[in-house]
Amino acid sequence: MSFSQEVKDELEKQIGQARHCRIAELAVILLSYGRVETAQTGQKQLIVSSEHETIVRKYFTLLKKTFNIENGVLNPVISTENAGHMFEGVLEDEALMETVLKAVKMWNDEKQTMRKQSDVSDVLLKSACCKRAFLRGCFLCAGSMSDPQKGYHLEYLCNNEEMAGQLLKVIADFGVEAKTVRRKKYYVVYIKEGASIVELLNVMEAHISLMNLENTRILKEIGNHTNRKVNCETANLIKAVNAANKQIEGIERIRDVKGLDSLPAPLREMAEVRLQYPDATLGELGNYLSPPIGKSGVNHRLRKLGEIADKL
Repeated sequence: MSFSQEVKDELEKQIGQARHCRIAELAVILLSYGRVETAQTGQKQLIVSSEHETIVRKYFTLLKKTFNIENGVLNPVISTENAGHMFEGVLEDEALMETVLKAVKMWNDEKQTMRKQSDVSDVLLKSACCKRAFLRGCFLCAGSMSDPQKGYHLEYLCNNEEMAGQLLKVIADFGVEAKTVRRKKYYVVYIKEGASIVELLNVMEAHISLMNLENTRILKEIGNHTNRKVNCETANLIKAVNAANKQIEGIERIRDVKGLDSLPAPLREMAEVRLQYPDATLGELGNYLSPPIGKSGVNHRLRKLGEIADKL
């Protein structure tokens, strides 16, 4: 199961305590997947149809918890469009249908049917708890998230610019920064920062997914820190080896051309110690001298030897 689906499964079980919160989430589901059809009996039906069973199950749960409706039917049907499974939730009672659509501010009183609109009524998003429920519904219906092992990316695929704008505003109300981009006929609201995704999961109250993501982030950070440390130490080691090789080559050039006896006593001693201990660090080389000197002194003498070798 993908991490994205794990988040959705958790959000499906997260039900708002207050009635107005459940209505806000229900509005998102109906806006995204709801429609009104007339059955062969002439009776109007409110249908939610999706290839994701999670959405239809959440739809029925919200109807039951909010309106005491239990006469809906969950029917897996075969789609003629993509040869895949679709799931439909059908509410067959016209009076109840009107009650539900009026509650979510989607009832067209003139035509006695569902009103077409591009986003959720702002009346339903007055309080912070309703905005949390709205974001849960949006992720269930249009959200996806990459595997945090591979990278951090959360997005909502919106059908129109109005919905994307509303989503951006609600996310911003919780102090989380999101961006939007046009992708073919869709408007994509996305977040790429791991810390911001964690905050949004907390807002949606997906706490288990949040902890799983945080664990992954910590392990990745430890791995990255270890890699950086190893790379740094390796680079320093290579740098030290290259410097030692260059010093030895210079001393050997002086020895072969002029002889080490031509050097002042402190430089001659330094040259002989470096040749004797080619793998020693500057601190170790200083201890081999008589009297011992510090790393800065060793570095000074080696630099003078290098200047003599360069002139040769």
